[in-house]
Amino acid sequence: MAVKNAMTADFLRSAYGGESMAHMRYLIWADVADKEGFPNIGLLFRGIAYAEYAHADNHFRELKDQKGDFTVPAGAIFGIGDTVENLQGGIDGELHEIEQMYPVYLETARFQKEKGAERSFHFALEAEKVHATLFKEAQDAARNGDDIDIDAVYVCDVCGHTTTEGLPDQCPICGAKKEAYEVFEA
Repeated sequence: MAVKNAMTADFLRSAYGGESMAHMRYLIWADVADKEGFPNIGLLFRGIAYAEYAHADNHFRELKDQKGDFTVPAGAIFGIGDTVENLQGGIDGELHEIEQMYPVYLETARFQKEKGAERSFHFALEAEKVHATLFKEAQDAARNGDDIDIDAVYVCDVCGHTTTEGLPDQCPICGAKKEAYEVFEA
């Protein structure tokens, strides 16, 4: 079903832009973490970058019937710091999405009865909550000069749910089976 409401379409485009930038930013910050001797934090950045790609993909696909050129306003964190600073950038970006952006976008999609956009925003919102927690745990370790102790990062292709606690049988956000998860290992 096509997006019928201009406001929801604008929010999907903005979210697509923000998620696309987060995807690239996290890949850049992963390289910084690697160079600073935090390969597992680099792995976490790469896994979460993939989750942001999944969010951007969902938002973009909801706009399948929206063709043409659009100006896309989207907030983004800029700059390259050390790993602790970059993790703070990740935390700040995720908290903005959790506390400001996605709640508004989600309620607008519900109000405008845009079921596909509602699903896409819900998936992103719930996954971003996990991302903020993972970044905070990584930052706590990096502040002490330690890398995080993980073997892999698991990311649901459907919704972007991310975990370092092993491959779940079923995604807790979207219900996808474990076969839907991408595995990022060192």
